[in-house]
Amino acid sequence: MTSRLARLPAGRRTKWLVLIAWLILLMVGGSLAGKLQGVTQNNADAYLPGSAEATRVIKLQDEVHKEDAILAVVSYERRSGITPADRAFAQTAVAKLAGMPHAGQVVGPLVSKDGQAMQVFVPIEGDGDVTLKAVDTLHKTVERGPPAGLDVRVTGPAGGLADLVKVFGSIDGPLLLVTLGAVILVLLLTYRSPFLWFVPLISAVSAYALSQGVVYGLARAGLTVSGQSAGILAVLVLGAGTDYALLIIARYREELHRHEDKHEAMELALRRAGPAVLASGATVTIGLLCLLIAELNSTRGLGPVGAAGIVCAIFAMTTLLPALLVALPRGVFWPVVPRYDARHADEPGALEKEHGVWARAARFVSARPRVVWVGTAILLGVLTLGLTSLRTGPVSNAGQFVGTPGSVVGERAIARHFPAGTGSPAVVIGPNVPALRDTIKRTPGVADVGEPVTGGGYAQYEATLSSAADTKAARDTVDRLRNAVHPLGAKVGGATAINVDTQRAAVHDNKVIIPLVLGVVLVILVLLLRALVAPLLLMLTVVLSFAASLGVCGLVFTHLFGFEGADSGFPLTIFIFLVALGVDYNIFLMTRVREESRRLGTRRGVLRGLTVTGGVITSAGLALAATFAALATLPLTGLVEMAFAVAFGVLLDTLIVRSLLVPALAYDIGARIWWPGRLGAAEDTGAEPRVREPIG
Repeated sequence: MTSRLARLPAGRRTKWLVLIAWLILLMVGGSLAGKLQGVTQNNADAYLPGSAEATRVIKLQDEVHKEDAILAVVSYERRSGITPADRAFAQTAVAKLAGMPHAGQVVGPLVSKDGQAMQVFVPIEGDGDVTLKAVDTLHKTVERGPPAGLDVRVTGPAGGLADLVKVFGSIDGPLLLVTLGAVILVLLLTYRSPFLWFVPLISAVSAYALSQGVVYGLARAGLTVSGQSAGILAVLVLGAGTDYALLIIARYREELHRHEDKHEAMELALRRAGPAVLASGATVTIGLLCLLIAELNSTRGLGPVGAAGIVCAIFAMTTLLPALLVALPRGVFWPVVPRYDARHADEPGALEKEHGVWARAARFVSARPRVVWVGTAILLGVLTLGLTSLRTGPVSNAGQFVGTPGSVVGERAIARHFPAGTGSPAVVIGPNVPALRDTIKRTPGVADVGEPVTGGGYAQYEATLSSAADTKAARDTVDRLRNAVHPLGAKVGGATAINVDTQRAAVHDNKVIIPLVLGVVLVILVLLLRALVAPLLLMLTVVLSFAASLGVCGLVFTHLFGFEGADSGFPLTIFIFLVALGVDYNIFLMTRVREESRRLGTRRGVLRGLTVTGGVITSAGLALAATFAALATLPLTGLVEMAFAVAFGVLLDTLIVRSLLVPALAYDIGARIWWPGRLGAAEDTGAEPRVREPIG
């Protein structure tokens, strides 16, 4: 960070300009932040790439009939058998539904062959908001006062969508409160001050408000922003922002010991810690932007959303946070106020006195470095064995929820008494020729074919599958159906086809983006550290840590949580967060090691770097892990899995990889770790330096 930029928030007069500018930004951004939830998209078809066959079917449906409809299914079940009173109740509800706004032609009630269930089909015409309001009306109409013992549920694509949106709609309030609580707790434990924690918290919340306004603008410009992305934005900005704040405050406190003028101390803190913050933020931002080449719209949308959040966090922590700190007296650090004392710099043992725990950790690493790094590498290798238990692939509708919402209960009821694919048929659109219907009907796995709807030169058929829409058998049927009708110029869509295309796009994204991110992060590290050996070793440690984290996830998800599995896109999402954020801590450590190595030599620089950064990086890791863990409060399996994976992975990287593995490797290799840079030619004596600088 240049002197001119550092002076802006640290200046005696310019700090007030920075604070005024932030007030204006928050007034503008805050007015837009509240609108973000209104532009999120949670329909499965909104996530698909334009080239997917299921997407093309959706577009062709507009040519066949202009109405944009989604099907709701009302299920009625009585295990002892449907009674005349049950039928009368259902028929009364159907009569009311006929006049419901935005409802199409209602079909039913249809009684199952075993006489234990009924179902009613209610097409809902309109956009997402209309669908949600209609499903709410549907619930109130059909579930009011049923005969005792009759179970009534609203399911089908519309019912499932409503349950999903209900979860995402509750993200903003509870998730934000839990995340803020986690951040406050970590800050209080870190600083043990009744005042200081409030400064980084205000800065992080301001960054989040600004990022919401930016993401709202991106959504209005056409970016697909899912409810999940909006939720991740909160934990990402608050977590990463707190990380950057901890690093800057730690360096500011260090400089306050050396300088009487707090403005000068802040300027130097920004000049010395700023490059590490900017480099780590750039790594995460560029890694997230790599998601722009993803085929899935949801994954592609997460990239700019996360990148916008990280940029806002960096901006806040390098402008608003310093301005607030220098506007406040040193007493904000009370009860441990960093006082200027020139004699502190020459006091033997000052380093150990200020950082006793991490000074002892540094001595532990230096005593037997090879044993330490070999031992930790073996431990991580053992954890990777859990990968054999990690199941990734399509997840059923029921598997998406931690609990059992009404739409899932209704779906299971229908599957017990009707052809399992009822309510979520495959949609086939092609030329209006008789052979098309016959071909669909002959396809194994198709239970029934409806009458065609024609228009625009096309015929649309709905094919009821004999298997539930979210099963492997149904996906296999879709593949057979596509192979059968493609020669006739037809295409296959519908809920099952959307799942098939989504999973295949996710597998493609995994194969393309993961190597790309590795390459990009490696280039950034090479440019930052001006070496080849150190960046390569850091990347190897991060990848090993990532694999170990996934291995633990496999064991926990399968044998402890009892989850059905993880979505095919899970490895990529976790990879982006763990690799980009994991490299953050190595950047914080190794930039300080490089700074100290230029003055003290590599081995002594490693020990000095570990000692002075150990506490702040550990606190940063705890803050980030705590904020991501907040996602576990939401009843969606995917978010619980992400919460555990990122929280555990960050802690593993912070406590094992950065504290033991990386320092031990660097100490064992010595100056050669900087090869082919100039530091690589330096000679290490291995002796401990006398402390010449105070550490706060």
